[in-house]
Amino acid sequence: MTQYKIENGVWKISDKVTVIEANAFEGCTGMTSVFIPNSVKEIGDYAFSDCTGLKYIIIPNSVKKIGCKAFKGCTGLNSVTISNSVTKIGDWAFEECTGLTSIIIPDSVTEIGIGAFWDCMGLTSVSIPDSVIEIGNCAFRGCTGLESITIPHSVTAIGHSAFFGCTGLKYLTIPDSVTKIGDSAFSGCTGLTSIAIPHSVTEIGNWTFKGCKGLTSVTIPNSVKKIGYRAFSGCAGLTSVSIPGSVTEIGDCAFDGCTGLKSLTIPDSVKKIGHGAFLFCEIPTSVTTPGTLLSVCQKKVG
Repeated sequence: MTQYKIENGVWKISDKVTVIEANAFEGCTGMTSVFIPNSVKEIGDYAFSDCTGLKYIIIPNSVKKIGCKAFKGCTGLNSVTISNSVTKIGDWAFEECTGLTSIIIPDSVTEIGIGAFWDCMGLTSVSIPDSVIEIGNCAFRGCTGLESITIPHSVTAIGHSAFFGCTGLKYLTIPDSVTKIGDSAFSGCTGLTSIAIPHSVTEIGNWTFKGCKGLTSVTIPNSVKKIGYRAFSGCAGLTSVSIPGSVTEIGDCAFDGCTGLKSLTIPDSVKKIGHGAFLFCEIPTSVTTPGTLLSVCQKKVG
């Protein structure tokens, strides 16, 4: 059992403790402040989960690992200082910390775990250091208050549903270090107005920008070979799409429901247009498409 004492309302963990055990303080709703000594090297899974009264926490430099769901459901938490010795923010570590408004991720971190900040609806900004290589699946899913985020040039992969449902996200730059954007990565980001996909990306995955209703322009580079299933489905604000000559396949329902589309260019390189690729799109006033696919395109556009 993790040793501690309470002094003047502060829960003080013994300096003999090196690991805060799994579930150690889970559900301690009366905890408002906790002191973690420099002896602690690891915070276990669910260690402070559902400590709804906890308002702030300082994670000392001795800590190297933050466990799975370590602070899940700490709805009162508004400030977190993460030590610069932590290399990974654990899976679902701060899930549903709805009171958290900002987070500074130290440059020791190389990976942001699965669902690390899932449903942290109070987050408005996040600073990701250039030490981070991967943004995990669902890492910031449901962070509806997030308005801007800077992804550094160190990041090579954005996990599936990483920013799913971030409805407040307005500004986003994807660096050319990113080679993989996971399925549904930005699905439902209704506040996004424009996006430039870097030349390092070869495939736009399934549902990647599905439901981004505010998106008016998208730049698809000539490195992309495939546009996935429902990749831009429901992007009603898109008015113009120019598909580069590198693309050979447009997936099923890729642009389904893009009702604002007025201009469309499909190059000779495209050999396959999937079922319903342009379903529920009004026929654009300007359509450029290879002759062999013209009839197919017209059937799917209309």
